[in-house]
Amino acid sequence: MRIYTRKGDTGTTGLLFGGDRISKADPRAEAYGSTDEAVSALGLARASFCALTDRTEVRLNELVVRLQRELFVVGAELATHTDRRSKLKEGETLVTAEMVSALEHEIDALEEGYRMPSEFVLPGETPSGAALDLARSVLRRAERRCVALVEGGALPQDSHVLPYLNRLADLLFVMARAADGGYQPVRSAP
Repeated sequence: MRIYTRKGDTGTTGLLFGGDRISKADPRAEAYGSTDEAVSALGLARASFCALTDRTEVRLNELVVRLQRELFVVGAELATHTDRRSKLKEGETLVTAEMVSALEHEIDALEEGYRMPSEFVLPGETPSGAALDLARSVLRRAERRCVALVEGGALPQDSHVLPYLNRLADLLFVMARAADGGYQPVRSAP
């Protein structure tokens, strides 16, 4: 099997479960494309953890791998036409309320170990923290694209994608602070 099919040469892409073709500029393609970008940004964070042995960094690395896999679930749901949602499987191709709750538990666990900032944070304290902040900002874009899908009727109101992306962006913020070694305020130059 070849990686290229030439089907996208006309500016279209295929949806899951039925193969309907949509424009690559379609809001749905924008939404799942943004989640795909977030998977790559998380890969950058994971790569920065590879040589590290600190307990926190090992835990963050394992969590990043899980989140990358879960974003494939988000992408699958977004790449499925609403008429074919019945073909989706919870936790495999359909985001669940349990997935959202699991993110909340991760946030709570990490927040116990680190004081969170009360002001804006400049990303870049560490390479892994910066990569996690990049993934967070990409996820916020995906979230905005999904809001448009809900408002346009292309994503059902009862989908758990929006709460999942919202909570995941919050988790990535906390993970970035942990990767940076805990919250350290940015000080102005004298």
